[in-house]
Amino acid sequence: MARPCRPRTKWNTRVTTIDSSVAGVAAPEASTGVLTNPARIRLIARVWIVIAFITYVIDLLRQTHDGLTDGIRRPFGDDFVNYWSGPFLALHGRAIEVYNFAAFHVFERSFTGPKLDLYHYSYPPVLLLLTLPLALIPYVPALGVWLVGTWYAFYRALKLTGSDGMLLFSLAAPALFVNAVGGQNGALTAALMGGGLLLLDRRPVVAGILFGLLIYKPQLGLMLPFALIAGRRWLTVGVTAVTIVALVAASCVAFGAHRWLEYGNNATILRTAILEDGTGGWFRMASVFVFVRQLGADLGLAYALQVASALGAAFFVARSWLRDDPANIRNAMVIVGTFLATPYLQDYDLLVGAFVAVWLQQEAAYSQIPLRWIRAAMALILLVPVATSPLGKATGFSVGLLFILPVFAMLIMMSGERRRLGGVLPVTSPT
Repeated sequence: MARPCRPRTKWNTRVTTIDSSVAGVAAPEASTGVLTNPARIRLIARVWIVIAFITYVIDLLRQTHDGLTDGIRRPFGDDFVNYWSGPFLALHGRAIEVYNFAAFHVFERSFTGPKLDLYHYSYPPVLLLLTLPLALIPYVPALGVWLVGTWYAFYRALKLTGSDGMLLFSLAAPALFVNAVGGQNGALTAALMGGGLLLLDRRPVVAGILFGLLIYKPQLGLMLPFALIAGRRWLTVGVTAVTIVALVAASCVAFGAHRWLEYGNNATILRTAILEDGTGGWFRMASVFVFVRQLGADLGLAYALQVASALGAAFFVARSWLRDDPANIRNAMVIVGTFLATPYLQDYDLLVGAFVAVWLQQEAAYSQIPLRWIRAAMALILLVPVATSPLGKATGFSVGLLFILPVFAMLIMMSGERRRLGGVLPVTSPT
């Protein structure tokens, strides 16, 4: 349930670059620097959107060299081939093929062409249920529906922050480009997590449903139980649990309980190949586990350090929610804490960090922390998705964690600042 509000004291009138630059409202203390001038930031955002769109279209066209593939290994829409193939097979009574690597590959080659790498369906049967409508649409237009539909959900969730300029910001977020090139689900995940956090106090039942839908990607919901229980959001806890149980039960009825066993077997194989051995591309990952593995840690030590990181993140998240930090801080803690808690964190998963940038911008007006530090944290959380893969390929080392840790440190500083100031700030959503 929502809690009573305390009066909010505004310690300064600073406004950083998301509202003022993207919405077109000049900040009272705006700098004329290239990266702080509102007009120049808007121009950079628009130029980036155009460049990203053209680059994406060129990439798609390359994937039509041989049928719906690039003639080497990539299909048209990249990983979207899995999100369409899975529900298509399920809808046509062939769900038994979804978690059979060989059968699934044969089906995907049947409509993309023979030059296709071994793509696979790595999600629980719940996602088959949620994406069934895609199977009613031919593959190529279904890709457009997927990307536009999930982007729109992301944009609508960003609007709940109450900040201006979210249309331009949602299109210019660098991770959206990464997500589109990969045909991935980052925008959907961001909409569910960000939207749920923003609706928690106003519409706790809806928030619980959104959190429950995240069961298709459970590794990104690790911090939610700590936050909700510490914050005593019992109604949302209950709705989340009911939503998860209902989705699992519905998937069992629709596709058979054996699909869950097959998913579990595949998850074990893929964990070894993709996460533990790194053959699936460590350069795109930003987790503590991958970072220390690349430093030479064996599996036991890497998992131990990942658990330690998760427990540390859980402590700060739970403390923030237990003592009712302002919503901007405690919500951002959940997202960045999740980045530090999960061992499996791809670059496209980091799109939800866009909410963190907005919350940092909103909180800057009430903080005595130097504005340049806050801006630096905003830049890090926005750039990490687009920087992780190129830097990883260039250096052979995954550097994403080095972008994330300073942001979490900034949130801890903000939380401590609120505590020292005697709790004169609110616990309500910024909207």
